[in-house]
Parts: sequence; C-alpha cells; structure tokens
Amino acid sequence: MTSYRSTGFAVALALLLAGCGDTAKVAEDATVGANPTLPEPTQTTLPTLKIATATGWPQGAKPKPAAGLAVTPFATGLDHPRALLVLPNGDVLVAESNAPERPDDGTGIKGMIMRAVQKRAGAGVPSANRITLLRDADGDGVAETRTVLLKDLYSPFGMALVGDNLYVANANAVMRFPYREGVTEITEPGVKVTDLPGGPINHHWTKGLVASRDGTKLYASVGSNSNAAENGIDKEEGRAAIHEIDLATGNKRLFASGLRNPVDMAIEPQSGALWTVVNERDELGSDLVPDYLTSVKDGGFYGWPFSYWGQHVDSRVKPEKPGHGSEGDRA
Repeated sequence: MTSYRSTGFAVALALLLAGCGDTAKVAEDATVGANPTLPEPTQTTLPTLKIATATGWPQGAKPKPAAGLAVTPFATGLDHPRALLVLPNGDVLVAESNAPERPDDGTGIKGMIMRAVQKRAGAGVPSANRITLLRDADGDGVAETRTVLLKDLYSPFGMALVGDNLYVANANAVMRFPYREGVTEITEPGVKVTDLPGGPINHHWTKGLVASRDGTKLYASVGSNSNAAENGIDKEEGRAAIHEIDLATGNKRLFASGLRNPVDMAIEPQSGALWTVVNERDELGSDLVPDYLTSVKDGGFYGWPFSYWGQHVDSRVKPEKPGHGSEGDRA
C-alpha cells in the first residue's frame, strides 16, 4: 500500500510539474549552430518538466522522405532498440536494452518522480539484455530473418566489429565475442576486455563503443553519474569521459573528459578523428543547455560539470574548478 501511494503521489506531482515552470523564449533557429544564443540561467524551486506523449505510427503511415528516397519499416516489435551496427555483409545488429538495476540512482522525491515519468513513457521495464541480428537477404528493405545473436548480457549498448571479434559495451564492462561472417547466433562465452564505470548509481548507464580506423584501439563513452555533480565529484571517477582501450594489451586510459553524456561516437573516415554527440545538463531553464556535436581531442577537457559551452560557469557546482573551460569543435 505504501508503494502504491508513493507511486501515485509521484505521478500526481509529475503531472503537476508538467503544467508549471518556465517556457522557452529563444527562437528555435537561434539555438543551433556553432554560436547559439545562450540566455542567463533560470532556476526554479521545482524544475520544469515536459512529458511528451509517445504514439506510434498509424497503420500504413510512413515518414515523408526527401525526393528520390523511400522509407520502409526494416523491423518492428523490438524491445527497446538502442544502438545499431551494420556488419560488412549487410546484417544489422541491434542492442535491445534498458537500464540495469541502479539502487542508488534517483533516491528521494526527485527519484520517485523520475521513475514515475519513466514508467509513463514505457521505459521502466526490465532490460531484454540481448543483441538481435536482422538480415535482409533479398534486399527489399525488410529484414526477413531475425535471430538472437547474443543473450544474457548486462544492459548492452555500443558494439564494434574488429576482424573476427565482436566487442559489446555492457553497462559495466567491454566484452569480446568470436565472430564469423554469416553466423546468426554466438554461443561461446564472452571475455571481459576491461571494466567500465558502473556501480549502484550508474546514472547515465549507456556505454558507447567505436573502433579506431586501424582497428588497434576501441573508444568507450561513459556518461556522468549525475546532472551537475550533485552526488559528489567522488562519484564521477572515470565518468563524463571517453576511454581509449588498447586491444593488444587490454589497457585503457582517459582520452577526454568533461563530456556530460557522450552517448555515441563515430570515426571520420578520412582523418580518423573521433566525434561524439553530448547530452548536456538540465535544470537551468528551457533554453539551456544546448546538446552538441564535437570532435574529441586527445587529452581535451570539455567543461562538465564546472562550465558549459566554453567559459559559462555553472554556479551550482562547488568548489569551482580553477581554469575551467572547454575545448573542441562543436557544431
């Protein structure tokens, strides 16, 4: 009964918050590009909460593409599809995944509201913990073959194929599995390459993964354990960062830091440069802070949690970091 009342209270409060707070004032086209308009932060006693109602496409409806293109449902009925990897033979891997158990994440009233909102959005369900293989052998844009390539993983997200090894980033480690072209199931046990920050908070749990152009390194992205270090800087060890993993030795090092939640990455094919998209901090008003796309420099620090978009200091974070700032080519 207590749990029911608590959940009911959280839902009611979430709905109340959805109708209050500030609204965006900056024109949408002024919030994008290399020099977006950044107003002064707006902080309220209760943060603004806008909950989008998710609805699927009506039967037979499709997005309208640009001229000369067509959109076809490649596969449907997947359980929280998170990340994709297209293999050299055209097979498509999809990580069906959701958050792991995180007993220390989102405690108190704020956590109760977060869980209620996630449940309303359909996200508060157990993780499928699998990698599914989709195959379109006849090239008609629809996968006629669907098999479970890997199962019993731990909230998998990022994937990378290097030679005859498939690497999967679980929520707490990078795993290696043997791969042969054309297989539809891998039954061999995985080998742990290296640990990744996890633990009982594991706030931003998704771990991205990409291989360097020469296949000697992996890059693993790890989000922060909080919005703006409110859980303490000591809980952010190795987080809000991208790690470089040497495949010959299994050793890893911090490649870049200060990236609040670098969700996924890509390698620019000509230069080999690493790029990522970063989800920025919340609760500074409806016009802050813009998410961004950036090239990632070896040894670079990108501001979180002390500042955003260069030298814009986040006054919520104490103590302030001397010489805070960020570096990179955001666009």
